[in-house]
Amino acid sequence: MEQFATCWEGLEDPRTGNAALYDFHELLMIALCATLCGGQSAVAMSRFGEAKESFLRGFLKLEHGLPSHDTFSRLFRQLDPKQFSAAFQHFMARFADTVRGVVAIDGRVLRRSFDRATEKSPLHMVSAWGCEQRLVLAQIATDAKSNEITAVPKLLEMLSLKGTIVTTDALNCQRAIAQSPTRIVFATSSI
Repeated sequence: MEQFATCWEGLEDPRTGNAALYDFHELLMIALCATLCGGQSAVAMSRFGEAKESFLRGFLKLEHGLPSHDTFSRLFRQLDPKQFSAAFQHFMARFADTVRGVVAIDGRVLRRSFDRATEKSPLHMVSAWGCEQRLVLAQIATDAKSNEITAVPKLLEMLSLKGTIVTTDALNCQRAIAQSPTRIVFATSSI
C-alpha cells in the first residue's frame, strides 16, 4: 500500500470531518480493483468491497468497515478532475516503466460521443496498447480543433519506451513522430 500511496502524491483528499472517516488510499484501491473487474459505478465499488472483503482485508486495514456507495460517490464528485488525471497518469507510468516488446498506437472516435445539443464533435482518443502486457498504457484525447497527428507525440512523451517497438498507422508517418527517441515501425494496412 505504501508504493500505491506514493503514486497518488499529487492528489489532494477533498474530504473533511466525518466524510474523511475512511482511508483515502484504501478507497482508491477498492475503486481501482472494482473498476478492473468491470465495475462502472459507486454502487459497483461498494458491492465489490462486500463480495471481496476477505481478499481486501489481506492488504487493507479497513478500520471502519467497508465504505458505502455514498462514500465512493461523494469522493469522486469532490475530486479535482485535473489533479486526478495527472495522478492517474503518474500511477499508470509506473506500469510503463516495465514496458517491453511491442506498443501499438491507434486512434479511435468514441461511439455516440457527438453532442447534438451543443453540436460538439465526437470524442477522439489516441491509445498506446502494450501487446505483451495486454493493457492500455496511456490514452489521450485530441484537442477539439486538432487531430491524431498532434496527439501522438504527447502520448509518446507520457511513456518510457526505450527498447520497445512502437507501431502506428500510415496517418502518423510524420517527421516529428519518426524523430522521437523511440524506434517506430510504421505499419500500414493494405486494402
